[in-house]
Amino acid sequence: VTLVESGGGQVQAGESLRLSCTASMSVFGISPMSWYRQAPGNQREWLATISRLGATNVADFVKGRFFISKNRARNVAYLQMNNLQPEDTAVYYCNMSSTWGQGTQVTVSA
Repeated sequence: VTLVESGGGQVQAGESLRLSCTASMSVFGISPMSWYRQAPGNQREWLATISRLGATNVADFVKGRFFISKNRARNVAYLQMNNLQPEDTAVYYCNMSSTWGQGTQVTVSA
């Protein structure tokens, strides 16, 4: 399977973005899927996971602003990000097992 992220871009503080992770095959009913991000000079950090049955878990530091979901029929998972702040600037990755996407850049200006 391959994963391809999209939906990144440059926004101002307070705005929203929805990232998509499209899988090359129908896997979202088989394995959990997660979102991570990595800012320059920082380690990659976990943001959220959605289980194969749809249960979600979100990191405390983005809880209430970031939401994970998926559409199994379309082989797509999403990360809805609201009230973005400059500290959210990073490359965002989706992950399933040992497979990573190439990442999508999110830049938030003050």
